[in-house]
Amino acid sequence: MPRPLLTATAIVGALALVPIATAAMAAADTETYREFDQFLDVFNRVKADYVDKVDDKTLIKGAIAGMLSSLDPHSSYVDALDFDNLRIQTEGNYGGLGLTVSMEDGAVKVIAPQEDTPADRAGVKSGDYITHIDGKLIFGASLDEAIGQMRGKPGTKIGLTLVRPGRDKPVEVSMMREVIVQRPVKWELKGDVGYININTFSEQTGADTRAALMAVEKALGRRPLGYVVDLRENGGGLLSQSIEVADAFLERGEIVSQRGRERTDIERYFAKPGDAAHGLPVIVLVDAGTASASEIVAGALQDHHRAIVMGERTFGKGSVQTLLPVGPQTALRLTTARYFTPSGKSVQEGGIEPDIAVPQLSDPDRKNRPVFREADLRRHLINEVKADNKVLEEDVKDDPRFTATPEELKKQGVEDFQLQYALKTIARLGGAAQVAAVTRPAVKK
Repeated sequence: MPRPLLTATAIVGALALVPIATAAMAAADTETYREFDQFLDVFNRVKADYVDKVDDKTLIKGAIAGMLSSLDPHSSYVDALDFDNLRIQTEGNYGGLGLTVSMEDGAVKVIAPQEDTPADRAGVKSGDYITHIDGKLIFGASLDEAIGQMRGKPGTKIGLTLVRPGRDKPVEVSMMREVIVQRPVKWELKGDVGYININTFSEQTGADTRAALMAVEKALGRRPLGYVVDLRENGGGLLSQSIEVADAFLERGEIVSQRGRERTDIERYFAKPGDAAHGLPVIVLVDAGTASASEIVAGALQDHHRAIVMGERTFGKGSVQTLLPVGPQTALRLTTARYFTPSGKSVQEGGIEPDIAVPQLSDPDRKNRPVFREADLRRHLINEVKADNKVLEEDVKDDPRFTATPEELKKQGVEDFQLQYALKTIARLGGAAQVAAVTRPAVKK
């Protein structure tokens, strides 16, 4: 077939477009310069007329922080203190309470308490607002100031005043600060079922998950009936570690893809050969606190039909943040991509729907405490193609399997209804003769 020729008319037409494009770019630049002039005018007026003297560094930092906060809830300016907080989350230990918190309209909000920490044992819950520390009002203070007051020397006492949605009166709790040791993965034998609790995705989470799988087999002296992987109240962490955790249960296939602004900006991550769980049944427990990296794991195992996802709809954070250094100890934490499950689904806003919806009946505050998810955050990224959860959430009919009250469950010795239901399901998958095996004494690690 002859190659198509560019005619003289086409060449003239193409050249005619050049000055038009140049003019459009110039107009855009002019508008940008006009906006910069307005910014400098405000900067100079604040510096000259504000009631107190304020230095340039404070004004510039505030301007950067304001610019990033106008984009989405997860983009932010990272200074030296934030760098230290990030290091602690992914590497180190510290003296404190074991809380993950955020700032919402001037109030400190609890994202989740870390398991087996002072905050967890004192009964602090996801969604609580911290209004006072040791009787002093902290509303309006910065998040850094609040975190600084909660951290401290291990063994020192601290009191928190909490406002809990659904409660008429504030909740007063007191506790002792401890050295908070990052233990991202804990395992336990529940009869003949391996229970693996992953509470964060820090630098060793992938390796610790594989180690837990081997430890379960070693403790039993054989392979278990299956595994329950608990991702409830896990707010996420490192993308690389979510990929490693999913890879531990998958033999092959895509785990997740991340897609940037351009249609060609796609990066895919795949499982390596070798299922460390040997194809045994897996149940993944999730709830509204299951977010980000946790949703990557749940979505990958669900799409590959490798696990049954059980519990409640997840948080719905489907965006990727990248640290872009802008100085020796400063960086931009910028949302640079959305991530998608192997089936091409974005969990942004909608989250991961469980295969089997199981409420946490053992939580006495379950019906009174509002659920907090990504879609409730201001300026959250919009997912233009998402599942409609409204119909599901408007179904108020009680499932006959889930009518027990917290008091009835307590009398039966059931402290965690969702976990108990998952264990029984694993036993049923293994056959009727194995159902009783889940009642054997637990072995913890």
